[in-house]
Amino acid sequence: MTTLRLRPEDPADEGPVARVLAAAFARPDVAIPPEVELVDELRHSDAWIPELAMVAEHGGEVVGYALLTRVQVRSDEHSAPALALGPVAVAPHRQRIGHGTAVVQAALDAATELGERLVVVLGDPAFYRRFGFSRADEMGLTSPWSGLGEPWQALVLPPSTIDEGPPPRGEVVFPAPWSRV
Repeated sequence: MTTLRLRPEDPADEGPVARVLAAAFARPDVAIPPEVELVDELRHSDAWIPELAMVAEHGGEVVGYALLTRVQVRSDEHSAPALALGPVAVAPHRQRIGHGTAVVQAALDAATELGERLVVVLGDPAFYRRFGFSRADEMGLTSPWSGLGEPWQALVLPPSTIDEGPPPRGEVVFPAPWSRV
Protein backbone atom coordinates (compact mmCIF):
# COMPACT_ATOMS: atom_id res chain seq x y z
CA MET A 1 0.00 0.00 0.00
CA THR A 2 1.35 3.42 -0.99
CA THR A 3 1.01 6.17 1.57
CA LEU A 4 0.65 9.88 1.06
CA ARG A 5 3.87 11.81 1.62
CA LEU A 6 3.56 15.47 2.64
CA ARG A 7 6.54 17.77 2.23
CA PRO A 8 7.60 21.26 1.18
CA GLU A 9 7.86 21.86 -2.54
CA ASP A 10 11.31 21.65 -4.08
CA PRO A 11 12.43 23.15 -7.43
CA ALA A 12 11.84 19.86 -9.27
CA ASP A 13 8.16 20.06 -8.28
CA GLU A 14 7.36 23.21 -10.30
CA GLY A 15 6.17 21.30 -13.40
CA PRO A 16 4.18 18.66 -11.49
CA VAL A 17 2.58 21.36 -9.30
CA ALA A 18 1.60 23.32 -12.43
CA ARG A 19 -0.01 20.18 -13.88
CA VAL A 20 -2.00 19.54 -10.67
CA LEU A 21 -3.17 23.16 -10.60
CA ALA A 22 -4.07 23.11 -14.32
CA ALA A 23 -6.08 19.89 -13.93
CA ALA A 24 -7.82 20.95 -10.71
CA PHE A 25 -8.79 24.41 -11.99
CA ALA A 26 -9.40 23.48 -15.66
CA ARG A 27 -12.04 25.53 -17.44
CA PRO A 28 -13.10 25.29 -21.08
CA ASP A 29 -12.68 29.05 -21.62
CA VAL A 30 -8.97 29.31 -20.67
CA ALA A 31 -5.89 27.41 -21.82
CA ILE A 32 -3.99 27.95 -18.57
CA PRO A 33 -5.97 28.62 -15.39
CA PRO A 34 -4.90 31.81 -13.57
CA GLU A 35 -3.99 29.76 -10.49
CA VAL A 36 -1.01 28.28 -12.39
CA GLU A 37 0.35 31.74 -13.20
CA LEU A 38 -0.43 32.99 -9.68
CA VAL A 39 1.76 30.32 -8.08
CA ASP A 40 4.57 30.99 -10.54
CA GLU A 41 4.46 34.73 -9.84
CA LEU A 42 4.26 34.19 -6.08
CA ARG A 43 7.38 31.96 -6.26
CA HIS A 44 9.28 34.99 -7.54
CA SER A 45 7.92 37.50 -5.04
CA ASP A 46 8.69 38.62 -1.49
CA ALA A 47 5.51 36.84 -0.38
CA TRP A 48 7.05 33.39 -1.01
CA ILE A 49 7.93 31.28 2.04
CA PRO A 50 9.48 28.03 0.71
CA GLU A 51 8.62 25.99 3.81
CA LEU A 52 4.92 26.80 3.34
CA ALA A 53 4.51 25.54 -0.23
CA MET A 54 3.33 22.03 0.57
CA VAL A 55 2.96 19.11 -1.83
CA ALA A 56 1.19 15.80 -1.38
CA GLU A 57 2.95 12.96 -3.14
CA HIS A 58 1.46 9.51 -3.77
CA GLY A 59 3.53 6.78 -5.38
CA GLY A 60 6.14 9.32 -6.50
CA GLU A 61 3.49 11.52 -8.18
CA VAL A 62 2.60 15.03 -6.96
CA VAL A 63 -1.17 14.81 -6.43
CA GLY A 64 -1.93 17.76 -4.15
CA TYR A 65 -0.78 21.25 -3.29
CA ALA A 66 -1.44 23.88 -0.64
CA LEU A 67 0.30 27.24 -0.60
CA LEU A 68 0.65 29.79 2.19
CA THR A 69 2.17 33.16 1.25
CA ARG A 70 2.79 36.42 3.09
CA VAL A 71 0.15 39.12 3.31
CA GLN A 72 -0.08 42.15 5.60
CA VAL A 73 -2.90 43.22 7.90
CA ARG A 74 -2.95 47.00 8.03
CA SER A 75 -4.78 49.12 10.55
CA ASP A 76 -4.49 52.80 11.47
CA GLU A 77 -1.96 51.91 14.14
CA HIS A 78 0.36 49.44 12.39
CA SER A 79 0.92 46.58 9.96
CA ALA A 80 1.17 42.93 11.00
CA PRO A 81 2.23 39.90 8.99
CA ALA A 82 -0.27 37.15 8.18
CA LEU A 83 -0.61 34.38 5.63
CA ALA A 84 -2.97 33.72 2.72
CA LEU A 85 -3.90 30.11 1.95
CA GLY A 86 -4.31 29.32 -1.70
CA PRO A 87 -4.40 27.99 -4.16
CA VAL A 88 -5.19 24.54 -2.84
CA ALA A 89 -5.49 21.80 -5.45
CA VAL A 90 -5.74 18.03 -5.76
CA ALA A 91 -5.38 16.10 -9.00
CA PRO A 92 -8.88 15.12 -10.16
CA HIS A 93 -8.12 11.38 -10.00
CA ARG A 94 -7.12 11.72 -6.30
CA GLN A 95 -9.94 13.99 -5.09
CA ARG A 96 -12.43 13.14 -2.35
CA ILE A 97 -10.12 10.72 -0.53
CA GLY A 98 -8.54 13.07 2.00
CA HIS A 99 -5.52 14.41 0.11
CA GLY A 100 -6.79 18.01 0.17
CA THR A 101 -7.41 17.86 3.91
CA ALA A 102 -3.98 16.31 4.49
CA VAL A 103 -2.02 18.85 2.44
CA VAL A 104 -3.85 21.83 3.97
CA GLN A 105 -3.29 20.49 7.48
CA ALA A 106 0.40 19.97 6.71
CA ALA A 107 0.72 23.58 5.52
CA LEU A 108 -1.08 24.90 8.62
CA ASP A 109 1.09 22.75 10.89
CA ALA A 110 4.24 24.09 9.19
CA ALA A 111 2.98 27.67 9.65
CA THR A 112 2.33 27.02 13.34
CA GLU A 113 5.85 25.62 13.73
CA LEU A 114 7.23 28.81 12.16
CA GLY A 115 5.33 30.89 14.74
CA GLU A 116 2.81 32.36 12.31
CA ARG A 117 -0.33 33.80 13.87
CA LEU A 118 -3.09 34.32 11.29
CA VAL A 119 -4.20 32.70 8.01
CA VAL A 120 -6.87 34.00 5.63
CA VAL A 121 -8.55 32.13 2.80
CA LEU A 122 -11.28 32.62 0.23
CA GLY A 123 -12.99 29.28 -0.23
CA ASP A 124 -15.73 26.82 0.58
CA PRO A 125 -16.73 27.24 4.24
CA ALA A 126 -17.80 23.59 4.46
CA PHE A 127 -14.24 22.50 3.62
CA TYR A 128 -12.26 25.09 5.60
CA ARG A 129 -14.42 24.92 8.72
CA ARG A 130 -12.86 21.51 9.54
CA PHE A 131 -9.55 23.32 10.19
CA GLY A 132 -11.14 25.95 12.42
CA PHE A 133 -11.62 28.76 9.88
CA SER A 134 -14.50 31.16 10.48
CA ARG A 135 -15.80 34.35 8.88
CA ALA A 136 -12.97 36.85 8.55
CA ASP A 137 -15.29 39.86 8.68
CA GLU A 138 -16.39 38.80 12.16
CA MET A 139 -12.71 38.91 13.18
CA GLY A 140 -12.35 42.50 11.96
CA LEU A 141 -10.58 41.59 8.71
CA THR A 142 -11.40 43.19 5.37
CA SER A 143 -10.12 42.56 1.84
CA PRO A 144 -11.21 42.93 -1.77
CA TRP A 145 -13.27 39.76 -1.11
CA SER A 146 -14.99 40.87 2.10
CA GLY A 147 -18.29 41.37 0.30
CA LEU A 148 -18.49 37.66 -0.48
CA GLY A 149 -19.47 36.89 3.11
CA GLU A 150 -18.88 33.35 4.38
CA PRO A 151 -16.19 32.34 1.83
CA TRP A 152 -13.89 35.11 3.20
CA GLN A 153 -12.44 33.29 6.22
CA ALA A 154 -9.63 33.43 8.76
CA LEU A 155 -7.94 31.13 11.24
CA VAL A 156 -5.95 32.16 14.30
CA LEU A 157 -3.11 29.68 14.73
CA PRO A 158 -2.06 28.51 18.19
CA PRO A 159 0.24 31.11 19.76
CA SER A 160 3.94 30.36 19.99
CA THR A 161 4.14 32.30 23.27
CA ILE A 162 1.58 33.05 25.95
CA ASP A 163 1.88 36.84 25.65
CA GLU A 164 1.08 37.44 21.97
CA GLY A 165 -2.17 39.30 22.52
CA PRO A 166 -5.10 39.33 20.12
CA PRO A 167 -4.64 38.61 16.41
CA PRO A 168 -4.37 41.61 14.09
CA ARG A 169 -7.47 43.34 12.74
CA GLY A 170 -7.72 45.56 9.69
CA GLU A 171 -7.38 45.42 5.92
CA VAL A 172 -5.61 42.35 4.52
CA VAL A 173 -3.27 43.55 1.78
CA PHE A 174 -2.30 40.91 -0.77
CA PRO A 175 0.90 41.00 -2.85
CA ALA A 176 0.65 42.14 -6.48
CA PRO A 177 0.33 38.66 -8.06
CA TRP A 178 -3.06 38.23 -6.36
CA SER A 179 -4.51 41.19 -8.31
CA ARG A 180 -4.54 39.05 -11.46
CA VAL A 181 -6.84 36.37 -10.02
